[in-house]
Amino acid sequence: EVFPELDEEKPLGQVLLEPTKIYVEPITKLLREYTVKKVVSGMSHITGGGIAGNLCRSIGDDVDATISLDSWEIPNVFNFLQKHGNIETEEMFRVFNMGIGYVLIVRPSFADSITTKLEKLGESPIVLGDITNGTGKVHLVPGE
Repeated sequence: EVFPELDEEKPLGQVLLEPTKIYVEPITKLLREYTVKKVVSGMSHITGGGIAGNLCRSIGDDVDATISLDSWEIPNVFNFLQKHGNIETEEMFRVFNMGIGYVLIVRPSFADSITTKLEKLGESPIVLGDITNGTGKVHLVPGE
């Protein structure tokens, strides 16, 4: 069955079974651009376990990651699942990637150049938040 609220012309089953994006090629090309400087300090493929559950394994015990929840638009399929499955927001973020498939932790001074390089590779990078001194936690915070 096709659901107009998904903004897709495909049946729900086809939308849900769409293959995951593979990030090897753009990430490999990006890393080859920075052979002298270490600009990427961590990477996380966001799969089951959501953003916090995966990103926490890529940060040290002495830092926290703060992710601004208004820094990207959540794809309609997640809103659809939440509404029709009567799923709490916290559970959605705990289980699903909510549209964020891969996270790079980069030096702030290189964020713009990395963003530009990824865009040239056909990607749509988003600055999600920042890393600060802390205790190894990931904080998902509402926008301002």
